[in-house]
Amino acid sequence: MTGLFPPTRSGRPRRTASAARGLVAGHALGNVSPGHQTAIAHSHERCAALGLSRIERPDHALIGMSDLAVARDRNFRLYAHAAPVMEMLHEQITNTDSMVVLTDATGTILHSIGDAEFLGKASKVALQPGANWSEGNKGTNAVGTALVDEVPTLVHAEEHFMHANHFLTCSAAPILDPRGNILGVLDVSGEQRSYHQHTMALVKMSARMIENHWLTDDYRHVMRLHFHHRADYIGTLMEGILAVAPDGKIVGANRGALDQLGLSGAALRMHSLASLFGIAVGALVDRFRSPLAVPMPVHLPNGRPFFVYARFNWPVWTSVAEAADQALSSSTAPVEDARLRSPPPAPVSPREVGGLAALETGDSQLEAVIGKVRRVLDRDIPVLILGDTGTGKELLARAIHEASARRHQPFVAVNCAAIPENLIEAELFGHEEGAFTGARRKGAVGKILQASGGTLFLDEIGDMPLAFQARLLRVLQERQVTPLGSSKALAVDVALVCATHRNLRDMMDAKQFRDDLYYRLNGLAVRMPCLSERSDLPVLVERILTQQQAGRRLSLSASVAAMFQAYHWPGNVRQLFNVLRTAAVMAPDESVITEAHLPDDFLEDVRRSSPVQRTVMAATPSVSPSLSMLGTVPTWPAGSTMAASGAATEARSLQDMEIDAIRQAVEQAGGNISEAAKRLGVSRNTIYRKLRWREG
Repeated sequence: MTGLFPPTRSGRPRRTASAARGLVAGHALGNVSPGHQTAIAHSHERCAALGLSRIERPDHALIGMSDLAVARDRNFRLYAHAAPVMEMLHEQITNTDSMVVLTDATGTILHSIGDAEFLGKASKVALQPGANWSEGNKGTNAVGTALVDEVPTLVHAEEHFMHANHFLTCSAAPILDPRGNILGVLDVSGEQRSYHQHTMALVKMSARMIENHWLTDDYRHVMRLHFHHRADYIGTLMEGILAVAPDGKIVGANRGALDQLGLSGAALRMHSLASLFGIAVGALVDRFRSPLAVPMPVHLPNGRPFFVYARFNWPVWTSVAEAADQALSSSTAPVEDARLRSPPPAPVSPREVGGLAALETGDSQLEAVIGKVRRVLDRDIPVLILGDTGTGKELLARAIHEASARRHQPFVAVNCAAIPENLIEAELFGHEEGAFTGARRKGAVGKILQASGGTLFLDEIGDMPLAFQARLLRVLQERQVTPLGSSKALAVDVALVCATHRNLRDMMDAKQFRDDLYYRLNGLAVRMPCLSERSDLPVLVERILTQQQAGRRLSLSASVAAMFQAYHWPGNVRQLFNVLRTAAVMAPDESVITEAHLPDDFLEDVRRSSPVQRTVMAATPSVSPSLSMLGTVPTWPAGSTMAASGAATEARSLQDMEIDAIRQAVEQAGGNISEAAKRLGVSRNTIYRKLRWREG
């Protein structure tokens, strides 16, 4: 059988038939498109022509630290826009043996984040900052081939030219500036066994988010025209965005615009609004200065229909000519300057004293969440909070509101799981008198209208009925709501925060949650860590006890402190709060909380729990000498009141017992942390954290 490719001039075959079959078989899906196979084939031809070897050990040399620093400085603005998006993307793929990679336009890796175990494997093939992954250096790979073809690219397993990279599956998308020039590449690489069809979609969405932020930063003072052939897609990452000069010339576009119009960046800049859509700037200013304006239908010269929505930061002028003059004077020179500036980091605002700053407790995971949220405050980006029940999702939502410019306006929380399905529409949209049986005599204002000007928090959004999701999406897109029984649409302006404990991506696969609503809600996704994964338990205990102490100083005995540390807290922060509140009530005239003050069901759950917790309880007397919890563990806040030295020694011995139990479990599991965690009934993070504390 002949090979897939003809031999090179030197007579060396470029690709064998068996390897060609691997292009399809390697996906384990069997639905690889002919276009994909052709792109891989052409890439292999290029690599063979360059004289690259498939089997020889590739060059894993990295550029020097000084050269990497220069490359990062040169691309600082790209990094500033990409870093928060990379964090969000990593949250979506965590624990999948994967990593997120950012490269510059030459293929040099600038930044990467990922699962620790996989980062070690990736470093063995130089998939790390400082390495160049252009085709000329690494053969066919997602980053290098995406740079050549200038399109999103998947390279899976044996599709990599070099054998050393066959263990990888990589999905990459170029990042374009508003003029269509490549800024760099965003890539997700992982073990080939971890391949998932959603990965490429997430990468493309993330690249578009970076591009849209870049475009908005460049053209914040000119008109931006948002369009799509479906009106309900305007406002999502699927929309096209055009930057329009005051004279109607198109000066910039995002990837969505190029894809939908089928034009290159250079070809699109030859157009004006008049030649493209047959409309003038003045008509758009007149139509979209009203907050009630809805998307406007337009047509391309070939008759293809679209809907457009214009946004501009200009004031309302008395004439279009004056608007154009002012927009021109404020946009022409500053735009060029803005391209050379990197966005400044978001400082902690004084208004955050009761907002996000109040959530800072020293836990690194929570600090990362707060840092991401600060970057998108007041930027009209919806926030989706993920996390198990009781982790504090609503607390974060309220903190976001308090830290925003809307803090003096309403914060309206809606639990989508608690409203009967037949009433959710009336609850959110409101209703006129007599709109349905049982309606209030004078009607009712819906939750969305109540939140106008402020923040709307949709808790447990994953429990929203599927039939209602389309209506909610339309309200969010059009920014207006029509109460039941009314024909009048009312404008609304809300900052949107949603939360769920469900896996929305799995629900999308099962057709239980709409894809378009998910993309509309998922501007920034953050995950609240479980309490067992956090390192700030002492700080949380101190704050809760301060709320409950009513003029007295409450603390925990050594046995309770050790018990709290070892417990897995399935109910998370909510459970901790309820346990401490009950204990404070049960100890009205005492200053130290002991086991006698704790709820019986909690103690029973502790006794039934993991070997680590049973070891601690068995070794701990039921009533210990008075000891402030803040003084029991060396890693807890410095400067706290310390109890007698004998009690502190006792607490440390309890810690030693716990560490010994963990080490014994790890040894019995042959060093397998996952297996040890399973046997102990704790998370891997708990084991890592406690062993690190001990070694430090």
